[in-house]
Amino acid sequence: MPEENQQERTETATPKRREEARKKGQVTKSIEINTAVILFVTFIFIYFYKDYFIDKSLYYGRVVFENIGTIYITTDNISGYVSIVLLKVMVLLAPIMAVMLGIGLLINFGQVGVYFTVEPLLPKWNKINPLAGFKRIFASKRSLVELVKGFTKIIIVGYIGYSAVSGVVHDYIILMDKEIYHIFLFIANATFSVGLKIAIALILLSIFDYLFQRYEYERNIKMTKFEVREELKQMEGDPLIKARIRSIQRDMARRRMMSEVPEADVVVTNPTLIAVALKYDTKTMSAPTVVAKGARLIAENIKKIALENDIPIVENKPLAQALYKSCEVGDEVPEQFFQAVAEILAYVYRLKRKRVA
Repeated sequence: MPEENQQERTETATPKRREEARKKGQVTKSIEINTAVILFVTFIFIYFYKDYFIDKSLYYGRVVFENIGTIYITTDNISGYVSIVLLKVMVLLAPIMAVMLGIGLLINFGQVGVYFTVEPLLPKWNKINPLAGFKRIFASKRSLVELVKGFTKIIIVGYIGYSAVSGVVHDYIILMDKEIYHIFLFIANATFSVGLKIAIALILLSIFDYLFQRYEYERNIKMTKFEVREELKQMEGDPLIKARIRSIQRDMARRRMMSEVPEADVVVTNPTLIAVALKYDTKTMSAPTVVAKGARLIAENIKKIALENDIPIVENKPLAQALYKSCEVGDEVPEQFFQAVAEILAYVYRLKRKRVA
């Protein structure tokens, strides 16, 4: 643990660390992109929806004023009238709300994909600590960026709003002579113009915000060299333990190989550095097979076992080297060595017949 605490986080996060961060709700996400794109698409939709909205609003208003003399408000029926008004308003605003909701979901999906976790909702006592809270607010780079971003948004929105209103302020006077439909249409067009400019400015601002959020995310999930090594051990096992397991496996394979030497027909040697034990059974094998091989100490052990079991040892340096390099234990002798191996086996069989005689 001391080693981990002393190291700096300089290593790029591994896929496992990224997945763990994602499960905790830590993802690259910019709220500014959501707000800006929702505003942009909503104002575009309102531009094409405004005629229907104005017509319906004027229709409902005309119905109310035409029947104003027959409407009697009492404590018994006021809730019914309010329900009707709210229902009409909801019907008018429902398409706009649906567009905003749909765009919001699409933007979130585009930024983080589909993933559900309750980790960010769980209470964390360190966030309730007032001292830690003041430190996050006044001493962190993120807080400074958020402060600058907030002031920038206020300046941009204020400037665009002031420019748009000051540009059409004289046109408001002539609205007194216009019909209600044209007044609503003028207000809708002015609102669309201001809203679209603000949305475009916020989109440009949100691009920089997203880049900053991504930089902060990558910085926060960086790992120390110690953490990378520990994760590697967890995923692939401790290198020391793996090396020990491989050593044990080699020893077991070597013992199995040595147990096959007494069954060999001949051992071909280098003569001192290499030994290859061959076996050939005409009934079960299509070609001679390497049952054991080794160099230096293993070669000496193979020859020792061969002598103890009266297995012929034949010195053939080129063949021993070729078989050692081209064959693994259990492999059949390659076809290009058949002639040389056949001559050795024939010699061995003649020796055995002489001994029997």
